[in-house]
Parts: sequence; structure tokens; C-alpha cells
Amino acid sequence: MADDARNNTKGTFRSYTAVGDSFTEGVGDPGPDGTLLGWADRLAVLLAERRADGEAPGDFRYANLAVRGRLLDQIVAEQVPRAVELAPDLVTFCAGGNDILRPGGDPDAVAERFEAAVTDLTAAVGTVLVCTGFDTRGVPVLRHLRGKIATYTAHVRAIADRHGCPVLDLWSLRSVQDRRAWSEDRLHLSPEGHTRVALRAAQVLGMPVPTDPDEPWPPQSQRLPSEVRRENIQWAREYLMPWIGRRLRGESSGDDRAPKRPDLLPLR
Repeated sequence: MADDARNNTKGTFRSYTAVGDSFTEGVGDPGPDGTLLGWADRLAVLLAERRADGEAPGDFRYANLAVRGRLLDQIVAEQVPRAVELAPDLVTFCAGGNDILRPGGDPDAVAERFEAAVTDLTAAVGTVLVCTGFDTRGVPVLRHLRGKIATYTAHVRAIADRHGCPVLDLWSLRSVQDRRAWSEDRLHLSPEGHTRVALRAAQVLGMPVPTDPDEPWPPQSQRLPSEVRRENIQWAREYLMPWIGRRLRGESSGDDRAPKRPDLLPLR
């Protein structure tokens, strides 16, 4: 099964497990009932629809093990063994971003541990899709970390080459450079941002998609400098200061949280 799935270029997977942190959990993309969706859930829907067009409709299964705030070592300890146990056709593995954001986060050291996890996953799973970092030049609180994120992104691409993994290259996805691709906290994607990432992931897996994920955004009217200042002050008070406070206290927004979808189950 593993070899067949590794050679799959049509997106006709029977099962999919998402591994990662808040990005993969879907923070910033609440559904109608408040439950988080996110790019991984949206990708699962595309994969299920693609499967339904094949010979065995309705048998697609999906698990999402991601939990917000998780560092790479936590993801490797908590989620990777479960993904190996589930043995799906496809795993998306996006991790290490929270390590890079922390003071002293060394992208070279993080990449070494990331590759060890990729080695474990590729030995047990047909296809392992890995994710690069975003280009953060337009993200105020993360702009100064752009060099570290670029270094980690280069490592991820090299690791993917060595292990034959498809790459969800978020650095080159120009559409997420727009402010509208990000939620109010400016740290997580908006629903439209998550949608564009899901479409790009589907493309990477060889699937046709209904719209181009890099389609330009509609023109937007220019805001007054006073409006921008008020928005920045409100953002700092509501999101930036609590985020810094959690870092100083060694707390995580994901403390005591469990994965939202720990088992491979059919999509409703």
C-alpha cells in the first residue's frame, strides 16, 4: 500500500491524517457552529470528492491530530506515533513554526528533528506532504524573523527532496501576502487564506481545483492613516500583548487541548 500511495499523483487517496499545530488545526477559520475548519479540513473535502468520482465512492476517511501551540518535539511525541498507527494513505506534516518563533529557536537544529520525524513517517505512510514556512515580510509581529523562517524553509525543501515528499510551498504562495488572507490576530489565516492553502495543497497532490489559489484579490480602497493606527492599537491590545504574556509565562493556547478528530472517520 505504501509504495502505491507514494506514486499517487491523481489525489485519489483513501485516507488522510493531518499532523501539526494551530495552522493545521484551523485556527482563524471557524465554521457555522464555531468548530474550527481550516485548510486541512478543506483539503479533506476535496480529497473525498475526488475519491467519490472514482471506483469506491464514500469510503474516504480523515483524521486531524493537530493542536494549537504545539512545539515540534510535542508533535513528534504525541501525533507522529498516532499517525503511524493509523497508517493512512496520506499524511500532511506541518511543524516547527512555533519553535522558530521562540527566542533562541535554531532553524538548523529544528530541521534535524523534523527530518527524523519525516523518516519515521515515510517508512509507514504512502505519501507524506510537508509544508514550508510563510514569507512573513508583511506580518508586523513576525517580520523580524523572516531570515530564520527562510532558513527553515530551505531545510524543509531539502528534506523533502531527500525523502521524496511533495512540498506545500507556502513561501511562494503570493496570495497569502495580502492582509485579507490573515485573521484579526494577524498570526493565523482567515477562512479565505485557509481556502487558498487547501487549493494549493490539492494542486501539489495532482488534483484539478475549481479556482487558482494565487488568483489576485479584488482591489481595495485605501484606508486613512488614522484608521490604520486605531486598528494597530486595538490589535496590539487584544492579540499581541496576550500572546507575549503567554510566551513570558511559558504557557500555550493549546494547553490541555485534545485533537479535534483523533480517529480516521468518514466525512459527514
